[in-house]
Amino acid sequence: METKNIVATVYLKNGKAVRSMTDFTEIEDVYELVQLYNDSGIDKIVIFDLSTNDDEHELNIHTIKNINRNIEIKVCAGGNINRLEDVKKLLYAGCLQVILNASKPSSVGLAKEASERFGKDRILVSISNVDFIFKNQETLEDTFHEVLVLDEESLDAIENLTNIPYVVNLKKFEYQQIVTLLKREHIRGIAGPFINDTQMDIMKLKSTLSEEGIKMDNFAPDLKWSDLKLNSDGMVPVIVQDYRTDEVLMLAYMDEEAFNTTINIGKMTYYSRSRQELWTKGLTSGHIQYVKSLTADCDFDTILAKVSQVGAACHTGNRSCFFNSIVKKEYVEKNPLKVLESVYDVIKERKENPKDGSYTNHMFAMGMNEILLGLGKEATEIILAAKDPESEELKFQISDFLYNCMILMVEKGVTWDEIANELAQR
Repeated sequence: METKNIVATVYLKNGKAVRSMTDFTEIEDVYELVQLYNDSGIDKIVIFDLSTNDDEHELNIHTIKNINRNIEIKVCAGGNINRLEDVKKLLYAGCLQVILNASKPSSVGLAKEASERFGKDRILVSISNVDFIFKNQETLEDTFHEVLVLDEESLDAIENLTNIPYVVNLKKFEYQQIVTLLKREHIRGIAGPFINDTQMDIMKLKSTLSEEGIKMDNFAPDLKWSDLKLNSDGMVPVIVQDYRTDEVLMLAYMDEEAFNTTINIGKMTYYSRSRQELWTKGLTSGHIQYVKSLTADCDFDTILAKVSQVGAACHTGNRSCFFNSIVKKEYVEKNPLKVLESVYDVIKERKENPKDGSYTNHMFAMGMNEILLGLGKEATEIILAAKDPESEELKFQISDFLYNCMILMVEKGVTWDEIANELAQR
């Protein structure tokens, strides 16, 4: 059975998240909204660009690009797509797929062109009625990867005409209807206003749907509580790290109920020894810890939790509970990404606060052509150094090349996060 998706929808107007396609009332900060979707169990985000002119279209694409910089789940986008260039811009902004509007007469021709250029698996179509399916029945499955059905009343007719997979937008939450729909063969997922509601417990919904025999992308633990070795209090200590930075945030304890609750709801839940009660981190403060992974150590007596931390982990308001220095020895950072980010930050600081005699400032002052020439020169030096049997010169030249490459990155506003995200998608 194919895994079914829970799909959130974001509507963009002037770079801001609004309530719906027709209601332009601004809601939550769009970046906070998508981060919440990213952490709370949503499988895919569909973004509709509601722009009405080129300037607003570019602004919304810029917002979509920033969204894709900061989240890991799939993003698909549509709206105001009139030519192949619009498809390309959304894909280059980090979207996994682009959604064409079936109500536009040009969509079929554009879809064929885009499918040939970028691959059919990158092209979706949104439909409000069955007419589009009926008229394009013969070519539909060769052109589109998936259909986003905006009107649930069309489902039966669509399934009678084609086997193309679809996601359906439901008007309201009716649990039994959702179960029935997700058991259909060709449905890939559900969307709707109730999914967009930030108060909706997505992990709980997935858990209950799993119990109905529907395959969902939720936590299925490889270890049971009985596999762990408990301390004298019948608990297991949990070390908590930020999943992106590996910063150690806190230490807490779990009993069996806390362990099972954490897995079921996807939010870190502990047993408070001082209050002698179960507590889900952040329920009162809002500083929720969304689970990214749980790993047992070699002795099965400690858990390492990697989380997406909202706000501060510590009750003092500090990001981490570990801030009271005891001893510290200076050391040279060797973590590759941290080194690259540190050098990048130095280059960025030089651009913002020029320093006399600085090679970096000289390059910025000379402009883009000089930066590109410098980069080309260093690329040539790498090729020449590669001919040497020894690797020392090659390492030196690659380092020079990366430094000059970062000058270009800073000049163009490209970050290492963006590069890492781009590489991760390949």
